[in-house]
Amino acid sequence: MVLGCRSFFKLTWRLGVGSRLYRAVLPLADKMAAANLDELPKLRECFQEKNSTCFILGASGETGKQLLAEILRQQLFSRVTLIGRRKLNLEGQLYMNVTQEVVDFEKLDESAAAFKGHDVGFCCLGTTRAKAGADGFVRIDRDYVEHSAQLAKAGGCRHFILQSSKGADSSSRYLYLRVKGEAEARVQAVGFTRCSIFRPGVLLCDRQESRPSEWMIRKVFGVIAYAFPTAYSVPTVTVARAMVNNVVMPGNEGQKVEILENAAIHALGQIK
Repeated sequence: MVLGCRSFFKLTWRLGVGSRLYRAVLPLADKMAAANLDELPKLRECFQEKNSTCFILGASGETGKQLLAEILRQQLFSRVTLIGRRKLNLEGQLYMNVTQEVVDFEKLDESAAAFKGHDVGFCCLGTTRAKAGADGFVRIDRDYVEHSAQLAKAGGCRHFILQSSKGADSSSRYLYLRVKGEAEARVQAVGFTRCSIFRPGVLLCDRQESRPSEWMIRKVFGVIAYAFPTAYSVPTVTVARAMVNNVVMPGNEGQKVEILENAAIHALGQIK
């Protein structure tokens, strides 16, 4: 989530967590991390034996870049496909199993083949209202996401991981949170065997493109994170690692959709 100054205080209040709720969620997240710490290496080993493939939407974004790095570090997939508007500059032995598919999201059906043959799909697709305008933001963060999910399901994808936002709510009066909530609902309706929705708080990262207001907001949340590390914000590297760790862990039996809030993302992302 990237905020402008005008909406900073409104969304800070909207995303706020009371201290009692924070104290209740944090121990639960700690237990989650402790329970999975010992079993994760074995789960990764078992997953590697499946020779699964995956695609990443939004690999050029801040979370997407960290996600690609984490996937390659863990070497979980036999093939990784990056689907985006342009090719990224990837050179070296590290990327030998990475392929890139350039698509036009306005004519996505013409690139349906790019989504075929993947077991897992990661979606970090998104923009900001400041960059794309209100209509562009809705089209990218909701419509492109939904269309991509539909093509992924038709192409054989079983597990879809969506980066959403803390506070996502299809009935919210805030455009950002409403669109994120609508995107969640539409992706769930696609009917994946397993759908994992991540709702991180304000993303902490060193953005290459940064307006002064965004820089100030990240600094403020960086300070707040010292007092309330899992309540309001989360580093992009933590989100990426949590997504990858989530893939190798079994889902809840009989539950196709799982929603991971900010505290759970912190816990899962701490397991290296």
